[in-house]
Amino acid sequence: MSISEKEKMLAGEYYNPLDEELLREREFAKNLIFELNMTSPNEKEKRQSILRQLIQAKGLFLIEPPFYCDYGYNIEVGDNFFANYGCIILDCNKVIIGDNVLLGPNVQIYTAAHPTNAKERLRGMEYAKPIVIGNNVWIGGGAIICPGVTIGDNVTIGAGSVVTKDIPANVVGAGNPCRIVREIVNS
Repeated sequence: MSISEKEKMLAGEYYNPLDEELLREREFAKNLIFELNMTSPNEKEKRQSILRQLIQAKGLFLIEPPFYCDYGYNIEVGDNFFANYGCIILDCNKVIIGDNVLLGPNVQIYTAAHPTNAKERLRGMEYAKPIVIGNNVWIGGGAIICPGVTIGDNVTIGAGSVVTKDIPANVVGAGNPCRIVREIVNS
């Protein structure tokens, strides 16, 4: 039995992003995102309705438009999630976000990646690695979270950081590439 391009994508294998099923699913998400991003500030219920069609939310959450993603269905947010203006989540693989997570403006979360070998890249293939963000995390504005990264609980990521490797729980991380700046003592 043949494995679908979507199954390859979610397994972290090379897949063809121009597959008809994937194109159709991205088009569905784009239409919802367009509708979301065109709502007026007082259309809060409409925004929530659109977002609930797009992403998996376990509780209360707020995403300020504009917001962009690839599929939406690969995004799972916990209770009390907030994403400020300009959030981009390229969810070609799972993005699992815990409870009490705050994203500053223009935070970018990328599961998608491309081969570094030019010949392979020119074949049009790509791959994606999941991202996990723990509970009680604050990610500062303009930060970029790269494919395959896990961020532990109770973490603060400084504005403008580029997170290329896992960040353990209870630390402040900052920089490009993001490094642990100090431990957090929770009282």
